[in-house]
Amino acid sequence: MPNSTKPSFGEALRFWWRLGWISFGGPAGQIAILHRELVDRKGWVEEKQFLHALNYCLMLPGPEAQQLATFLGWRLHGIRGGLCAGILFVLPSIFILWILSVIYVWYGSVPLVASAFYGLAPAVIALVFHAMLRLGRKTLNNPMHWIIALAAAVVISIYRESYPLIVLGAGLAGWLFRRQMRGLFTETETLPDQKPVHLGRQVWIGSICLVAWLAPLLVAGWLLGWRHTVTQEGIFFSKAALVTFGGAYAVLPYVAQNAVKHYHWLRPEQMLHGFGLAETTPGPLIMVLQFVGFMGAWNQPGRLAPLTAATLGSLLTTWVTFAPCFLFILAGAPFVERLITIKSLQVAMGAISAAVVGVIANFAFWFAWQVIFPAQTLARPDFFAAFVCTGGLAALHFWKADVVVLIGICALLGMIWRVVL
Repeated sequence: MPNSTKPSFGEALRFWWRLGWISFGGPAGQIAILHRELVDRKGWVEEKQFLHALNYCLMLPGPEAQQLATFLGWRLHGIRGGLCAGILFVLPSIFILWILSVIYVWYGSVPLVASAFYGLAPAVIALVFHAMLRLGRKTLNNPMHWIIALAAAVVISIYRESYPLIVLGAGLAGWLFRRQMRGLFTETETLPDQKPVHLGRQVWIGSICLVAWLAPLLVAGWLLGWRHTVTQEGIFFSKAALVTFGGAYAVLPYVAQNAVKHYHWLRPEQMLHGFGLAETTPGPLIMVLQFVGFMGAWNQPGRLAPLTAATLGSLLTTWVTFAPCFLFILAGAPFVERLITIKSLQVAMGAISAAVVGVIANFAFWFAWQVIFPAQTLARPDFFAAFVCTGGLAALHFWKADVVVLIGICALLGMIWRVVL
């Protein structure tokens, strides 16, 4: 690392621990924190290294900010650095969200608390619409991308479990039409200090990560049975972890429609409440999946006590969501400089990003309908929900409102509307 200062492992460990508690702001904010701290302030990582790492993580399924932290930790101190950075990035949010989930199931029906969640749901819808608009501006920059986005929205609305096929289909379409879209991507330089790749060692590391990923799932199936909710959550979220291109906003439609409509683990409004809780905690937004795992096992505990089942469900869901990230980074990081120079791969990923916009659009409109028309009839719209959703979107789009502040204001409005008025 010729132009950067490498810290001691203890110094880096203290930074990763602190980062886990301050990583608010969603993926964009978390990536900005990493860049400010590691590149601008501390000088531990060069600008070119940071951008190459970010490009690689954006091509992977899963939470890009957590994967970026893992990659940079690996870059600084090898495997132990990557493990510590990735784990500490999410560890505080695991505990915080578990506590919030317990409070939710114990006190969520209390009128004052329920009123706060009443204002929270439309605020979350505004966040999803805002994410769709931001991603759309960056992604839908040619007619082919628009066609892919519209096709993805239609397909996901008809076939709820088709998200993995949509990802594959979009990538294939991007590859087939790569000649027409290549001009959208620039050539990527390779780093001068590429680490040597030892294929046998990387296969061994990948094998260990794969076993660590699947072992808890196999234990759950053996002890609880393969039809138990906890085991089913482990299986489902293992599949979801492989197709979450675009982060939490991309996977939420797939998770929500299956968790709500297929498995009946939770209700639509509970899904939105979990999203809101995840927005108020540090760590990646995809932590909302932990809430889904908690609620699913709480509502369907089988022979276990509800809190025991919910805790196991939340932990297994979190494990199978993040374990693949370590597989991708620790086993694949040495190949990063070679992968990101493949222009056809960039084009395919651009097509997948376009499909993600369409999926998020379908998700946003579906949940907006659930909240604004709770009785599934045009005769009884919830004008308060429509007002909060519209106002929240305007605040995010035009005034760049802080997400946590917006959620707090909307929750307060819900309490005033339900309790005071």
